[in-house]
Amino acid sequence: MSLLAVKGITKRFGAVEVLRGVDFAVEAGTVVGLVGDNGAGKSTLMKTITGIYSIDGGAISFGGQDITGLPPGARRAIGIEMIYQDLALARQQDVASNIFLGREPVKRPFGFLPPVIDKDRMDADARKMIDRLGARIPSIHRPVGLFSGGQQQTVAIARALTFTPRLVIMDEPTAALAVREVESVLKLIRQLRDEGIAVILISHRLNDVMEVTDRIAVLRQGRMEADLVTADTKMREVVEYIVGAH
Repeated sequence: MSLLAVKGITKRFGAVEVLRGVDFAVEAGTVVGLVGDNGAGKSTLMKTITGIYSIDGGAISFGGQDITGLPPGARRAIGIEMIYQDLALARQQDVASNIFLGREPVKRPFGFLPPVIDKDRMDADARKMIDRLGARIPSIHRPVGLFSGGQQQTVAIARALTFTPRLVIMDEPTAALAVREVESVLKLIRQLRDEGIAVILISHRLNDVMEVTDRIAVLRQGRMEADLVTADTKMREVVEYIVGAH
């Protein structure tokens, strides 16, 4: 049974049908690339999975549970996490503050005073999370806005992992990164897979998709054009499906 199963999804915005009967599935512990031209429906599909958009037809299940009517918070609670392209980091705050933003652990001084943020625990837990990822972060006390793009991706992934996700959706995680940083992010994606966490990788960088995914799903004009096993597929074939020449 698939971890995520999308069946016959349709989505309209007024008279425009953006998704047209899309079927899509993700197995636990696999990386699936989602590719297609701008306007193919990739972002809309992901927002129906996370619950940001309601659907007009079809059904979505996760872990065998029908989640079609669940709101975004409930979907996150059962293990669906999305990292958007802009990362949504508080760039003036340090690593720990970003990882635990809105969920800061607290303590009561002397056991009876009003609760205050437990910064020592935040820092220690943030360091454990970064070490778990095997990432190179110069200091967890520096504002993340001073970090490179790849290091900021690391912080965003660490934040997602604090929600104990079963599925992580990543939107263009290697866009505008240098070659060395791209490899670092791809390594993190492989690590998530090794830990049994499923990953959906949305990307226009087909080299990255070919390198790190198990399967590649191609959306074209709101329809699922192809679902390919990466190891059995050439990049030229993927491009042909994207442009409708296959």
